[in-house]
Amino acid sequence: MNKKIRDILKFSLFLGIGIFFIWLFMRNLTPGQKSEIFLSFKIAEYSWIILAFMLGMLSHLLRTLRWKILLEPMGYNPSTGNVFMAVMTGYLANLALPRLGEVSRCGILTQYEKIPFNKSFGTVITERVIDMLSFILIFFILIFTQSGKIHIYLEQKIYIPLEQKFNLNLIGGNYMLFLITGLGISAIIILIILHKRYIHSAIYQKFYKLFTGFLEGIKSLVSIKKPVLFVVYSVGIWLMYLLMAYVVFFSLKETSSLGLDAGLAVLIFGSVGIMIVQGGIGIYPAIVAETLFLWDIPETKGYAMGWLIWGSQTLMILIAGVFSLLLLPVINKKSNDKKGDHSAKNTETT
Repeated sequence: MNKKIRDILKFSLFLGIGIFFIWLFMRNLTPGQKSEIFLSFKIAEYSWIILAFMLGMLSHLLRTLRWKILLEPMGYNPSTGNVFMAVMTGYLANLALPRLGEVSRCGILTQYEKIPFNKSFGTVITERVIDMLSFILIFFILIFTQSGKIHIYLEQKIYIPLEQKFNLNLIGGNYMLFLITGLGISAIIILIILHKRYIHSAIYQKFYKLFTGFLEGIKSLVSIKKPVLFVVYSVGIWLMYLLMAYVVFFSLKETSSLGLDAGLAVLIFGSVGIMIVQGGIGIYPAIVAETLFLWDIPETKGYAMGWLIWGSQTLMILIAGVFSLLLLPVINKKSNDKKGDHSAKNTETT
């Protein structure tokens, strides 16, 4: 009962944060701007949303095939259908609570493929390591290639407002350099203090085990039998993620001329929003609006685009996840029945 209460409270908390971000963005908009956002939903070409849906499904299929490669060295060859439905059920669970999806997908393989939970969970940790390293690499590529646009954004949205409010010279002076250096030194000092004080605490040990798990995940990559295919699948997953955001740009006239660079920015900064708030509800569209400001897209159109991208991805997970959850027992029951009939025939023949 206590666990159920905690889960309900967690879900309510994340939902509340999402609603707060929606209110935070919408509160300063005029009635005309709000009407413009809703009009964008009416006039959008939803054929591009359907294409984004299909690309999302392809990305999850590639993730399925990549996960099977990680399971092979341990002697397991689960059916692609079961692994795919486990992945989709995991994404569905993650919409409700963080990290619930990882547990759910491994539990499904334990139930239907008889793969020990701890072994499949180890491969999920490896997946998370690869995804995080890929994200960091793409993030730095984005920062490097779009440094000019990001500098303009910081100048217009942060530096100038702070100058006007506190009468500073952040652009021409060294205030930002001193601030960044001071924050860096402070962070190092705080980490040293926390390390010495809480080294034996439960929370420290939890993070330490997580870190060592990441290292073990990296080490386990040396045992995979198809490294080239693993890399191809990994690149394909992120390429599909990029295209999922990019093709939705064509659903609105104002964003149809944007390039892959804008899609990459939406992918990376939007992913940060999903990390901050479970499922990205509320915060994802706001981040997309701020991101597309770099490409001179009006705030209302950027916000509408954010909802269209988030909606297409979330709807895909809801539909595929629910169907997977319902089909898993049905398909596996039929499969087990066929195996039972086949065994009975062999026994009669004998």
